[in-house]
Amino acid sequence: MEFEEVYSTDFCSRRLKAIADPTRWAVVAQLIHGPRTVGELNGVLGMESTLLSHHLKILRDEGLVECLREGKNVRYFLSADVELTPSGRGINLGCCVLQLSEPVAEK
Repeated sequence: MEFEEVYSTDFCSRRLKAIADPTRWAVVAQLIHGPRTVGELNGVLGMESTLLSHHLKILRDEGLVECLREGKNVRYFLSADVELTPSGRGINLGCCVLQLSEPVAEK
């Protein structure tokens, strides 16, 4: 994704709304470290699988994360459209760059 691209306000608003929820931001912060299964995310975030799946669906619907089935597991990862910042502590959403204020422990 090129930084010079121009995105509509609707595109930007939807992406920012999807990531504005603290739980979804926590999911993205974990996925910055690499792909995770729902079980792995659940172990770190400590929430019910159904609630976590709900948040993952919202992120998936907005093109922020993708998933790949591996047997009985589904592995989630950041979409190719979401680039990591050079520091590895933030993401380029296409409409803006969001930076974590502190490193998130990889678990």
